[in-house]
Amino acid sequence: MTIATKTSTRSGNSFMRRAFDRMVEARSHQARRYVNGYLLSLDDATLSAHGYDRDQLEREGAAVNPF
Repeated sequence: MTIATKTSTRSGNSFMRRAFDRMVEARSHQARRYVNGYLLSLDDATLSAHGYDRDQLEREGAAVNPF
């Protein structure tokens, strides 16, 4: 019987790796909501010219920046 050991810090099960992956995922969602907020401020003609659908953007959510 052999015992497998992992000494790499890049393993998928380490606490730091999972924490980092979750932080990156959260920031990606935050950035997407910010971009969606801007895109929703554009008119429908501009959105469709660039391949976006207003209904889909609204479903994905948006973060409105008051500044």
